[in-house]
Amino acid sequence: MDTTFDERLVKPEAAWGAVFSMALCVAVLIASEFMPVSLLTPIAGDLGISEGRAGQAISISGFFAVLTSLFIAGLVRHIDRKLVLTSLSLLLVASGLIVTFAPDYAVLMIGRALLGIAIGGFWSMSTAIVMRLVPEDAVPKGLALLNAGNAIAATIAAPLGSLLGDHVGWRGAFFLVVPLALLALVWQWIGMPALPPRGRKRTGNVFVLLKRRQVALGMAAIFLLFMGQFALFTYLRPFLETVTRVDVSTLSAILLLMGLAGVAGTWAIGHLLKRRLYSIVIAIPLVMTLLAAALVALGTMPVAATVLLVGWGFFGTAAPVGWGTWLSRTLSDDAEAGGGLQVAVIQLAITLGASLGGLLFDMFGWWSPFMLSAILLLGSALAASAAATDHRRAAQ
Repeated sequence: MDTTFDERLVKPEAAWGAVFSMALCVAVLIASEFMPVSLLTPIAGDLGISEGRAGQAISISGFFAVLTSLFIAGLVRHIDRKLVLTSLSLLLVASGLIVTFAPDYAVLMIGRALLGIAIGGFWSMSTAIVMRLVPEDAVPKGLALLNAGNAIAATIAAPLGSLLGDHVGWRGAFFLVVPLALLALVWQWIGMPALPPRGRKRTGNVFVLLKRRQVALGMAAIFLLFMGQFALFTYLRPFLETVTRVDVSTLSAILLLMGLAGVAGTWAIGHLLKRRLYSIVIAIPLVMTLLAAALVALGTMPVAATVLLVGWGFFGTAAPVGWGTWLSRTLSDDAEAGGGLQVAVIQLAITLGASLGGLLFDMFGWWSPFMLSAILLLGSALAASAAATDHRRAAQ
């Protein structure tokens, strides 16, 4: 097969419109995933269930995201990637409609499971698809665009859900994501070129990739990074309300500043990654370690806490761009399977970080998950440093 000719057919020029359509889809996915956080009480009341059971609407989407990320590379290896992405976007539309009109708890959970499949599949394929839509030196910029959508949606999902819930009810809040999902679907269908599967052999079992020392070290660094990040981030609201003692409006402003800082961080790192990679993925968790420790020491001071959290938003949101770029370079021959493994690692890390952080929070107080975060982030920096050393040895 003439792979050079084939690649020219697939990507005659950078398809930035397609990348922007993916960024919109990411924003809708993340907003849909986290919107129940601020709507648990009305959901529970309407469906006649406890708030704890309503909270499982978030857990089930994460569970199906992990399952999908582990197996999607093998399941779709013979299918055009444009069709795969548009099908996942269609699942997002279906999920929004099912949740909106769910007559009972079981149907609600089906809708949330479909959302999990869309999330796991979309994130797993995203790096590999961006690699085919833009030139190699523009991949960090493309990944930064996706994470900018992620940062904005993660910031506004909960407060926007609460606001919409008060005015149009929880069902109306979920329904309002449907037009945006449809827009992303149509945009992808119109703006994305055909992306037929490539001829080379692909990894079916993503865990086989861990036999590569470079991959194992990188995934360990990613796991520790996200576990450390969410051990702290999950408990920001009780920290700000009980330790920093800010009111709800100030809390919302701080979260908004963190989100805006995250957008700035993704823009900045997209430029820096063209010249260096490992120094950045080592430096980010080191800086976040210092920020976590400083929050323990200065958390009672509102101005200091705000500045530190803005820094946390800047570096924390930029980190996935760095590791997405690492994936595109380390597993350029099997980026789809690598993306699936990476998403599974991240989802597991988020779950464990939030769970262990909550356990420590209840047992020892607010400072304990923050110190756990600092320790895990330091471990991430050490693992990234080991990956850098292994890369240099392999290059010699």
